[in-house]
Amino acid sequence: MSALLLCVLSSLHAEPARPLLMLVENSALMPQARLEGDRVVEGLHLDLGQALARRLGRELVARPVPRKRLAEALQRGEGDLLCDYQSDWLPGAFSWSRPFIPDQALLVSAATAPAPSGLTALAGQPVGTVRGYVYPEVVDALRAGFIRDDAPDAVANLQKLELGRVKHALTGRRVLEYQQRIGRFRLALHAPLVVSEVMAQCALSPSSPVGMAALNAAIQGLVSDGELNRLLGRYR
Repeated sequence: MSALLLCVLSSLHAEPARPLLMLVENSALMPQARLEGDRVVEGLHLDLGQALARRLGRELVARPVPRKRLAEALQRGEGDLLCDYQSDWLPGAFSWSRPFIPDQALLVSAATAPAPSGLTALAGQPVGTVRGYVYPEVVDALRAGFIRDDAPDAVANLQKLELGRVKHALTGRRVLEYQQRIGRFRLALHAPLVVSEVMAQCALSPSSPVGMAALNAAIQGLVSDGELNRLLGRYR
């Protein structure tokens, strides 16, 4: 039997590349993700994972995991990657891709309240925040004057603002624009104050079947051909 024929037969019987396993926070809300039971059925995280997996020649499986277990699960190889985080948000023994997912951290204020001239104007006032999230720019500006009023998630935080329980809230532009677009948040606001520009990343498990060079190459393709902007545009 010729070497060429052996090569062909071998390729026909080769194991297909195993799926890329993406971890998704099980408390995530749209536009990041929507879950039905233990399935991730839509959202930006799923879209990003599918686009990257396709460029890496693999299928994608999305697995919901509690937020407190994300770092541990990734380190233990229970997933290959997670996306839309930053290295200072999730310390652990894994690698980080190049930053590529844009967002803005915003301070939004009800139009019925005086528009703040800057972060320092909020000293001593309650500000809507999300439990477990850190706001380093606000902490640096206000120090002891930063009075957090925590909500369980980003959507509840905006609802609290709409109900008048706080006059100011910290949120991401992506969440705000999505909630406005679907008609779930209609409160009149002053022009938002940009607190920081965010460029999120993907974290890669040490046991992932794909390496960082391959992941960054897939990300570069996603950015350079405009697919990332098209994915983000679905939720604006």
